[in-house]
Amino acid sequence: MLKVFLVEDEVVVREGIKNNIHWEAEGFRFAGEASDGELAYPLIQKTRPDILITDIKMPFMDGLELSRLVKQEMPDVKIIILSGYDEFEYAKEGISIGITDYLVKPISGIQLLEAVKKVGRLVEEEQQQRRFLSTFEQERLENTQLAKQKFFRSLVSGTKSVSALLKEGLEIGLELAANRYNILLFQIFAGDGEGYDEEENRVTKAIEEMTEHLPGVMMIELGLEGWAFLLKETDEKELLQVQKEFLEKLEQTLRSYETVEYFGGLGRPAMRLSELGHSFEEANRAFAYRYLKKRNQIIDSSRETEEMTEKDDIRLDDLDVRQLDRRVAESFLKTGLKSQIPHFLDEYLQSFGEKNIQSMLFRQYVTIDLYFAAVGQVQQMGFEAGELVERCGDFQNMTSVFSTVEQTKEYLTRVLEAALELREAVSQKKYSSLLKDAKAFIQKNYDNEEISLNMTAASVNLSPNHFSTIFSQETGQTFIEYLTAVRMEKARELLRGTSMKTAEIAFAVGYKDPHYFSYLFKKTQECTPREFRAGS
Repeated sequence: MLKVFLVEDEVVVREGIKNNIHWEAEGFRFAGEASDGELAYPLIQKTRPDILITDIKMPFMDGLELSRLVKQEMPDVKIIILSGYDEFEYAKEGISIGITDYLVKPISGIQLLEAVKKVGRLVEEEQQQRRFLSTFEQERLENTQLAKQKFFRSLVSGTKSVSALLKEGLEIGLELAANRYNILLFQIFAGDGEGYDEEENRVTKAIEEMTEHLPGVMMIELGLEGWAFLLKETDEKELLQVQKEFLEKLEQTLRSYETVEYFGGLGRPAMRLSELGHSFEEANRAFAYRYLKKRNQIIDSSRETEEMTEKDDIRLDDLDVRQLDRRVAESFLKTGLKSQIPHFLDEYLQSFGEKNIQSMLFRQYVTIDLYFAAVGQVQQMGFEAGELVERCGDFQNMTSVFSTVEQTKEYLTRVLEAALELREAVSQKKYSSLLKDAKAFIQKNYDNEEISLNMTAASVNLSPNHFSTIFSQETGQTFIEYLTAVRMEKARELLRGTSMKTAEIAFAVGYKDPHYFSYLFKKTQECTPREFRAGS
């Protein structure tokens, strides 16, 4: 029900309006009253009415001053002014404040009720419009995020022409034309890395808001892989300046979140859009260092390789195999992706120094260490160690594995791929259970207008971005598309099996606005609710 608040200094008039109109029977709730604007204002702040009825001439604070204050704080409140003075100046000032209606005393209860109903219809129309736009915005944002992910893959794969990329970019709000480009791959780590972390959600929003105000910076959510930032030269700033200012602001934003760690890999500048694939590869190579180096830094691939590895240079005659840090491999086995294996192995081996890589003895040490790290990971997931032998062969009986650096890499690649495939199989089961719980939550709460992607993600202990990516990948639908399908199925059942009115069905399946429900029904079912009922 819409809430009505009354301000009137004449007791008889105030009591008459309050008691002679059957507010609830007419679809309104009488939220409160006061004798002047000064007393009314704090009560209005507390009750947040939809409609304010106020006399214009009152002691202490008149109706116009009260209306001005209310409109400043609560611009959506509709105000009806009552006045015994039919003067143009009052009406003129009221219009400038944003008064909805201006009634001249004396006025009957019927006239006032009619004016309130008219204003009430206006309030409901505006609320419906806001709900309509809010739902559309949620759907647009989710679809845009997925479209950006897909577009970014095309952008760095080199599979489409430049003209096609420019056109598709504009369709999802990315203006790509520029003289120079670069790519930053970036990831944040919050909590224990498992499940939903509120701090991660807060820092994500902070980075998104910061990026929105930076010309030349485009943010693309990559789901489980973190983010990609596409940096481009602008008319006002060269690429290096855009890049420098962005990195400074990014690190400044992250310093506000003590429990959040981060890592980034910056590619090499590209002169052409068609060369972004090379920039992406370099960024990926630098990004692979997140398994080897300390967090809270951004590695620039344009630095010399020696500069990046000189601290990790190892002499073979000083090497103690116990110094090999198995945690590096374990970290990659837990969170790495198959597409990242080549870069990880390159950087992992290079981190020990070129001379050591050329040693067959050293390669044996590294292979044994990585192999047993993979065995440990596989066994933790419930598999037998023999799973790796079946998929990769036993290195103890494969002397050729150590013959050359490339053959060692090939074998280690097979080991890592096999371990990640087994991890993905376990994840699929986990995601299957998670999605089952999420769908059950939607089935239980589809009739709640407030249900959202954030609410559903929290119910399965995932961050919204993580959940959105998994949900769309596994179901082939966005969250909004799936929720709408569930609601429409329930609506069809009610249309077939009950005599409920369309407005009642709309409310029963989670839509307060019957017009929006009818619009969605026709859009998804290709007929109106009435036509569906008649046809069934």
